[in-house]
Amino acid sequence: MQQVYYLFVYGSLRSGFKSPAYDYISKYFSFISEGKVKGLLYNMGTYPVAKPCASIHFIKGELYQIKNKDEFSFAIAQLDDYEGVDNTEETPMFKREKTIVNFENEQIQEAWIYWFVGEVEGKELIESGDVLEFMQQQQNK
Repeated sequence: MQQVYYLFVYGSLRSGFKSPAYDYISKYFSFISEGKVKGLLYNMGTYPVAKPCASIHFIKGELYQIKNKDEFSFAIAQLDDYEGVDNTEETPMFKREKTIVNFENEQIQEAWIYWFVGEVEGKELIESGDVLEFMQQQQNK
C-alpha cells in the first residue's frame, strides 16, 4: 500500500492564520501551492468546518508535502491530535481522509484532509469556500 505524503489544509493550519499550528506545519511540511478540493464550508460560530460534497463547490486552501518521509507518521499523528481525530474521551469532531486536490492546472490524486463529522444543518454556508476571506469579512462587520 502506497503511503500518502501530501496534506491539504483550509482552516487554522493555513499560513494566513500565523498560528502555532501553522508553525508546526511549516516545520514538517513544504508548501507546494494554493489549491482547492470539492467540499462545502460552514460557519459554526467560533470556527468554520468543511464537509465533502460531490457537487461543483470548492474549498480553497493550501497543499503541502512532507519534508522527510521518515517523519511522516510522527508529524501526521501530531496533527491528528490537534484536530481531535483520535480522541478517546469524546466523539471526534474531525476525521482524516484522502481527497483530490486541484492546483495550478494539475491534480494530486491523494492528499490528506480533515473533514468535520458533526452536524451542520442550519449553519451558514460560506459561499466563497475560503476561510481566510470569510474571517476578514467577519472582522470588517
